[in-house]
Amino acid sequence: MAERILMNEFRSLSKEKWVNVDLHNDDIFKWDVALIVLNRDSLYYGGYFKATMSFPSNYPYAPPQFRFLVPIYHPNIYPDGKLCISILHPPGEDEMSGELAAERWSPAQRVESVLISILSLLDDAEVSSPANVDAGVMLRTDPDMFRSIVKSNVEASKAHRPATFEMPTQDTPAREVVEKEDDDFWAESGDDSDPFGGSDSGSDMNHLTASDDDDDDDDDDMNGESD
Repeated sequence: MAERILMNEFRSLSKEKWVNVDLHNDDIFKWDVALIVLNRDSLYYGGYFKATMSFPSNYPYAPPQFRFLVPIYHPNIYPDGKLCISILHPPGEDEMSGELAAERWSPAQRVESVLISILSLLDDAEVSSPANVDAGVMLRTDPDMFRSIVKSNVEASKAHRPATFEMPTQDTPAREVVEKEDDDFWAESGDDSDPFGGSDSGSDMNHLTASDDDDDDDDDDMNGESD
């Protein structure tokens, strides 16, 4: 059943403009992914961030694993590319962390809802419990330096674009998540976040925009990898 569900999801996402997906060595349980940031107000706008996703044999009863393969300086992304995000945590409430079951993975979630949540996380950092402590501190204390490092990450990510790649625009937004008629294709996620709209959060990232850097593309030469 997992193979059938994943193939349906793969075919659906293959039509999208905001993500590139390929099967790794034709293995339906391992995907090569590239997230494309189309939100012009995002610090990460224009990024082509390669990642890998792997799925358990009992998917969708257990969550996939996700890891970025390129450097992304962000409070909620570990230096090894893994993320601190509730939707990838196993189902059920966690009394230790205080996460509710509705915030975590459930069999009703889909790959699309995971990827949309990750795109939203880029602009809506949770700095109170950062995975990358240095990034969390810098975001609070030196936002200009934080912006410069992120910009370096974005520019470096563009080297991974395919030769025939053309940057999509917000005129071709992500398809809305709708319920599928196929009984084997799980119901839509409760995550209604929009990867292309601005964040509703009051977090420290809201006052930072990529537009501040439009005039100094050639001036910054920062190393964006965190230790």
